[in-house]
Amino acid sequence: MPVTAARVVKAVQKVSSAPAFARIAPHVVPALDRAVHRLTRGKVLLSAQLLPGVVLTVRGAKSGQPRRTPLACMPEGEGKGSGGSWLLIGSNFGRTGHPAWTANLLAHPDAEVSWKGEDIPVTARLLAGEERDAAWKALLAFWPPYATYQARIEREIRIFRIVRR
Repeated sequence: MPVTAARVVKAVQKVSSAPAFARIAPHVVPALDRAVHRLTRGKVLLSAQLLPGVVLTVRGAKSGQPRRTPLACMPEGEGKGSGGSWLLIGSNFGRTGHPAWTANLLAHPDAEVSWKGEDIPVTARLLAGEERDAAWKALLAFWPPYATYQARIEREIRIFRIVRR
């Protein structure tokens, strides 16, 4: 059978749903993303070769220091690559705790993203209710392993919409 992009995506989705991936990936994927992003001066995000991604810069909730976190995202709006708004999902690879960047955004919703080499000031808003439900459905269509992550944990995964300021 020929290797197609769809087969590669399915294989990666299966691997990313595995509990072992949740233990290893948080230590490896962000470090690789930061290194490649830095070396390419913000033009390449390694994980974005499979899923769109941004590097979020937000002040720490407690420290106030800038924190840079590479994240998968779902672009929204016309063309879905226009960079007007994005959904960020605090899945933490299906681990029990919320990722730190979500607490940082709750404390400091004005942030910045690096998107395709451009630094963009953004404002984040935690989604709730029907708006969250609609975003969740769109995210599951975009990346089905999020359902596996949610099924493994008791907390509700946080979803943020970030928009250009």
